Amino acid sequence: MATPESEILDVERIRDDFPILEREIGGRQLVYLDNAATTQTPEPVVEAIARYYRETNANVHRGLHQLSQEASVAYEDAHDRLAEFIGASGGREEMVFTKNTTEAENLVAYAWGLNELGPGDEVVTTEMEHHASLVTWQQIARRTGADVRYIRVDDDGTLDMDHAETLITDDTKLVSVVHISNTLGTINPVNELSDLAHDHDALIFVDGAQAVPTMPVDVEAIDADFYAFSGHKMAGPTGIGSLYGKRHLLEEMEPFMYGGEMITKVTFEDSEWNEVPWKFEAGTPPICQGIALAAACDYLDDIGMERVERHERALAQYAMERLGGFDDIDILGPRAGEPRGGLVSFTLDSVHPHDISEILNDYCVAIRAGDHCTQPLHDKLGKTASARASFYIYNTREEVDALVDALDAARDLFR
Repeated sequence: MATPESEILDVERIRDDFPILEREIGGRQLVYLDNAATTQTPEPVVEAIARYYRETNANVHRGLHQLSQEASVAYEDAHDRLAEFIGASGGREEMVFTKNTTEAENLVAYAWGLNELGPGDEVVTTEMEHHASLVTWQQIARRTGADVRYIRVDDDGTLDMDHAETLITDDTKLVSVVHISNTLGTINPVNELSDLAHDHDALIFVDGAQAVPTMPVDVEAIDADFYAFSGHKMAGPTGIGSLYGKRHLLEEMEPFMYGGEMITKVTFEDSEWNEVPWKFEAGTPPICQGIALAAACDYLDDIGMERVERHERALAQYAMERLGGFDDIDILGPRAGEPRGGLVSFTLDSVHPHDISEILNDYCVAIRAGDHCTQPLHDKLGKTASARASFYIYNTREEVDALVDALDAARDLFR
């Protein structure tokens, strides 16, 4: 059955918003397939950044002059816009601006974990976690005496949910899970894991770095206690991310950093903290970045997140069909035809992924090569590294074909 025209992205029109895609390197036009690392930034978001610096540049929550008032309102409204984008009805009080997903994870680990975890407690995570989660909870567990346990990844790249049910017990205090694996493309059953955690009075933290940019997300439908994502993976600027947290949890937590803005009263003897979310945003915050990220939310909503999701996954399935036609290519994660996010990681026999990336660069095809900050997962899979092509709203089937053609050149060179 054909896809209705209303559900198809006008990719050529979208590409007009990304002039960088017209760039030529070595006489070849750029094919950018490294979107899981960082997406490109559309003109409306670039304009939001420029407009802020041209018209409103001032510090927030400090000045009584007009520029400071305008900047403060825009920055506060940006919190509300992000809350709306991910279905957080509590608005700005539940949205903390951070540098990225990694800082959001560390905020919860230090502000909640150091105070709530102790010997005999457990943090349950998965074998497919990004280092931002795995390393953070590993180190917090060492400081608190808690244990970290890992839900197994099956051979098909999905979580072993039977194993999850045995690991999540009354000793579990937190379940930390990636929504979409940045290596396997696996879409994890976060609703089911949330129910499991809450059945044992545990909290759940969801790493949404690959999900929020690519699919509709409703944190309240998931019943997530914490949910984190990054701006630079969703057509926004670098240096900005966000942590959603249920308000009562954020109010109970101690600050992550200390300094200006996060206080209401300071004496030589003691200090009193500001209200949420400001008590977690010490010092001058990422004002322009927050405003620009709100503009990115507007841009994506104008396209429609359901359409974004369909487009990405269709490209990933097409890539898997093309790559799956070669006996010497091993695709990681769920098979073609199974639900997965818009990325494909793979290996090519006898060619190191770094060499693949170098050769593809000669053809102006940009991909990622390495362990993608999931070294333990690659060890489990018996891979030193993998190559990863990841797709976004401006990518086309022709660019997937260009990837496959460049891989043919890599194959010929090494054989």
